[in-house]
Formats: sequence, structure tokens, C-alpha cells
Amino acid sequence: MFGSKKSHEDAQSSDNRPVNDDGSHFDAASQREAEQKKGRPTPKRSQQESVRKRPLVAKAGKDRKVANQKAKEQTRKDRDRARIGMMNGEEQYLTRRDKGPQRRYVRNYIDARFSIGELFIPAAILILVVAFTQPVAIQQYFTYAVWGLLALVILDGIIVNYILKGRLKAKFGTVERGLAFYAIMRSVQLRPLRMPKPQVKRRQYPE
Repeated sequence: MFGSKKSHEDAQSSDNRPVNDDGSHFDAASQREAEQKKGRPTPKRSQQESVRKRPLVAKAGKDRKVANQKAKEQTRKDRDRARIGMMNGEEQYLTRRDKGPQRRYVRNYIDARFSIGELFIPAAILILVVAFTQPVAIQQYFTYAVWGLLALVILDGIIVNYILKGRLKAKFGTVERGLAFYAIMRSVQLRPLRMPKPQVKRRQYPE
């Protein structure tokens, strides 16, 4: 009877031992022995899991940051490439306004010739300077000069439109709508400021 009572008390004391995170009983003596062998306390299971998870989270954040930086760099390179391609007249990078073989032909023809419209913007700037610095009588003469230049620009535009229509019909068979306005607007721009940039030299007319 005494033996069975003692065994029962031992079993109760064994069952009342602290329980680990994994459900197993905590043995203080075994833990002290393990700590003495390792020279440090045995970490809990929750601590071990947190240590294992932290590097993964940090690595994932670092990889995401590197990926975002690479994506931004690639976007910047693509944007710069598109800008250079548009300036050089590469078809795949042109805007809808400039795309197409007929519009390329118009650009090359306008860039190959000297247009009176190229003088219009410098003349307008000169008129503004004269208007603020010269007497009214001199301003009046410059005003007449600008009106005369405007008339020449219109006349030059009509001539260019007539020539281009004949050339485009001979080369492509038909003429797209809006090319006359497209040609005139390019002809009144200063050659260095034209976009896309001129791809031909003066008097190097397209065939």
C-alpha cells in the first residue's frame, strides 16, 4: 500500500512539472545539465522560431528594395531611350503626329529647303524689342515689314503645299489628310528647334 501511494505521488509530481511550448514536460535538472555543457541557457522554442524568421523577413525586404531600384533604373533608361529615338526620328518612338512614311517624307523635304517661315520667329522677337525701345514712327515701319513677311510666309506655304502634293501622289499614290498644315508648322520653326531633328542636310531632297 505504501509503495503504491509513493508511486502515485511520484506520478503526480511528475505530471505537475512545467510544460514546454511543444507540450513536453520541463525537466529542470536536464536543462541545467544541457546549459552547463553548452555554456549558455537553452533558448525557448518561441525564441528559436523568432530568430529563424527575422532574417527571412529582412532578406525579403532587402530583395524588394533592390527590385524596386532596378525597376526604376530600367524605367529611366527606357524613357531616355524613347526620347533619343524620338529626336532621331525612329519610327517606333515617334508620336502619332509624326508617324508614317508620308510625314517622314514631308519632314525631309521641309528640312532640305530654306523656308521663308524660318524668319518669322526672329522677326517677331525683333518687333517686340523695337516696340519697347524705338519711337512710334520706326515701330510703324517694322509693323509693315512683319505684315509683308507674313504674306510671304503664306505664299511660301501655298507653293510648298502644291509641290508636296505632287511629290506625294507620285510616290505614294494618295495624300494623307493634314499634311499641308504639318508642313507649314514645321517650316516656320527654326531648324535647330525642330522635333524630330532634321535627318537630311540642306538641298538633300527626298526622292
